[in-house]
Amino acid sequence: MRDYLYNLATDRYGGLIASAIKFLLFILSLIYGAIVRILILFYGLKPKRLSCKVISVGNITLGGSGKTSLVEYIANYLKQQGRRVVILTRGYKKNSKLKTQNSKLSYEKMGDEPFMLANKLGDIPVIVDVDRIRGAKKAMEDYQVDTVLLDDGFQQWRIRKDLEIVTIDSTDPFGNQHLLPRGILREPLSSLKRADTLVLTKTNLNPDTVDLKDVLSRINPSALIIESIHQPMGFYKINQPDELLNVGILKGKTVTLVSGIGEPDSFENLIISLGINIGLAFRFPDHHHYSEKDLKKIVEASKKKNIDAIVTTEKDTVRLTSYLRPLTCNLQPFLVLRIGLKIIKNENEFHSRLLRLYSL
Repeated sequence: MRDYLYNLATDRYGGLIASAIKFLLFILSLIYGAIVRILILFYGLKPKRLSCKVISVGNITLGGSGKTSLVEYIANYLKQQGRRVVILTRGYKKNSKLKTQNSKLSYEKMGDEPFMLANKLGDIPVIVDVDRIRGAKKAMEDYQVDTVLLDDGFQQWRIRKDLEIVTIDSTDPFGNQHLLPRGILREPLSSLKRADTLVLTKTNLNPDTVDLKDVLSRINPSALIIESIHQPMGFYKINQPDELLNVGILKGKTVTLVSGIGEPDSFENLIISLGINIGLAFRFPDHHHYSEKDLKKIVEASKKKNIDAIVTTEKDTVRLTSYLRPLTCNLQPFLVLRIGLKIIKNENEFHSRLLRLYSL
């Protein structure tokens, strides 16, 4: 049902029945939009001021816009500048019985993206709490941080932010420009007026950003607009993340892709851009909890087609690992594509905007 509604919201389904359902979804989107506007107005009257710097990284749409990669980029940069940073996230699809967690726990208790960040960032704490204000207080008490980095923070209207950053997927910026559930917008486009910085992601997959930048400049003339790409860094065996293999290792070979992410098209297009042939592609819903049955199906189908390797994303890896050892012994290598965010336009201006927070 979730996939069906998403395909309706993205206009992938047509026909009389689909049109009737879309009309009902449009009515619901008007109600949703009214509620969102009321909440923004209400919480915006007196947002909570924290006793440290608050940097929010969020998006205005459903799906993968690259915000997690940007959070990793900012956390590493600020750490290099001597800042004491903590990442605060709600932990989508985590165990709801656990309120506040840290990087020592499993992905089931944290959620896949926070757990992935915690593993990659090492000594930068990652706190999971659906109540961001409570989580921020814990961060300041436990880690004496000077900066809270809100992951998926654009819709956190209760907290006063020192810097509001919004990521926008350049391959599909706003969908059909309708609000949920008729479209993929989480807020009206006019909400982008709140942003200090707009980061266009995946511009290597859609380099023509002139029209998009014109639209954004009309909505928010004062925002700094940055362009970034998702850069393939290399591959690693799923059980050996510290041994990065050359990015060209699979060029000309045929692979099976496995993904349970918001934007599988972007992952598949990156693989194609590396000169790799896609023999099979298994797409699962975002944050999908893989089963042993899923993995058996993938491995058996890959063997039948003489696939050279099975490739997945870093986000998927944390949900796959427990089933891999008994299934992939003496079979095709199971590799992970490591991706890094690289800013290609206005990086110095972005760094200046970040560092200026600490001189205020």
